[in-house]
Amino acid sequence: MATKTIAYLQVSTDKQADKGISLEAQQDKAKAYASLYDLDLVEVIIDAGESAKTLERPGLQRALSMLKTGQADALLVVKLDRLTRSVVDLGKLIETYFAPGKAALLSVSEQIDTRSAAGRPVLNILASVSQWERETIAERTRDAMRHKQSQGEYIGGGAPYGFELVNGDLVEDSFEQGVIQQARELRDSGLSLAAVAKELDRRGIQSRNAKPFAAMQIKRLVA
Repeated sequence: MATKTIAYLQVSTDKQADKGISLEAQQDKAKAYASLYDLDLVEVIIDAGESAKTLERPGLQRALSMLKTGQADALLVVKLDRLTRSVVDLGKLIETYFAPGKAALLSVSEQIDTRSAAGRPVLNILASVSQWERETIAERTRDAMRHKQSQGEYIGGGAPYGFELVNGDLVEDSFEQGVIQQARELRDSGLSLAAVAKELDRRGIQSRNAKPFAAMQIKRLVA
């Protein structure tokens, strides 16, 4: 039985057409791949002019929703960077949507097919890299804080944003780490510090004192 598959296509700007990743080129490759591997291409979803630096794209969110509700069993991309350019975000997608027993992830360029025994280890490697990236970020922050403390610098307000103090040690706060990731993605998309703060407020995300983030706070988060 053919796998019900969504082809997801993405370009950030018209200039990408010159690099062989235009929507037309992606669509041709996706259809050829689906035909070759006997996939039932139930829908082609497009995000045009949307940055792959964030997961908050209307087309992608619709595709993921279809996977979650069982309207499709696999997501096909021409290249993984059309799905996301963030190793951390890729890890989140794997855990939420493409883990064993969930939907399959297919990539034309990287030859990833998690339906097969050969494809699943590749996804495990990508997930491990994502975990390593998160732990490295946390470790750098902890080391920086300990260095400041050893130099006698004042570390006011307890743990820095993104962490909490547990028995004197800095431990990641999963919610606040998620906020930091969102802030970085918004900043990478070209928004000003003030615009990032405004967008977080629009999403209902506020600082620890239950007030909207200020631009200077955003600057510290994304540094």
